[in-house]
Amino acid sequence: MDTQNLTTPIVSIIVSTYNWPEALEVCLESFRHQQETNFEIIIADDGSAPATAALIARISRDFPVPIKHIWHPDEGFRLSEIRNLAAARASSDYIIFIDGDCFVMKNFIRGHLKLRERGMFVSGRRTWLGRAITRRVLANRKPRSGYWPYWFMWALAGQVSGPFELLNAPAKLAFRYWQHDQYNRAQTCNLAVWTADFMAVGGFDERYQCHGFEDSDFVVRLIRSGVSRKEGVFGSIVLHMNHPRPSGKASPNAGMFAELLASDRTMAGHVHFTNRQSNT
Repeated sequence: MDTQNLTTPIVSIIVSTYNWPEALEVCLESFRHQQETNFEIIIADDGSAPATAALIARISRDFPVPIKHIWHPDEGFRLSEIRNLAAARASSDYIIFIDGDCFVMKNFIRGHLKLRERGMFVSGRRTWLGRAITRRVLANRKPRSGYWPYWFMWALAGQVSGPFELLNAPAKLAFRYWQHDQYNRAQTCNLAVWTADFMAVGGFDERYQCHGFEDSDFVVRLIRSGVSRKEGVFGSIVLHMNHPRPSGKASPNAGMFAELLASDRTMAGHVHFTNRQSNT
């Protein structure tokens, strides 16, 4: 890490991960050459084996910004809890959440910062990579995060969805505000929020202990608290590496989310995350 720039980071990047260090390495490498250089990375590790800690230690030795590793034991799906613990360690007043199976273009942070606006959170988008290009990215571990034509060529081969979303559009176009009170398709694989707004609703609800609806729960409560949604498409995109996805069967969390929708609750239904401790 370059210790010459020790100013408070303008943004905290929280990267969630679980036992896929190869993908996490690609993710972290995509942040190595960002146009915006005043940021920190916080790894929200939901109980990965030691290989992940070893990877983070190796990359941190020459990484241009601080990397914090927040870990707790593997006791099942506790993504909400580890994200809350990571957010409690954020040094910045603005947070961007992404997943460790995604990587970004070199203008990703700068694009998000252009979109940020008080009283709003930014719902970014993701583009999906096919199996062939994912294998190539994982083999190289050095994503070509600054070269849009490269990804467009792979899109022509059916390996990248929505390549035009990698392009940029002005931050305050009207379409960015059309879904200001809608939670649908807002996902925390790419979501930016003011730290104070995150804390005001208690962060993620830690009662969600399997996959499904934990993102929507957070966004619903955020909107109810008076924070509006802003669309990040054509301004902040993540590229999602291919891997098996959870089955389409109904999530056990559906009932809990239905209960939230039937209420007017804004706070997460758990002990407030700032009171928790973590291993680092």
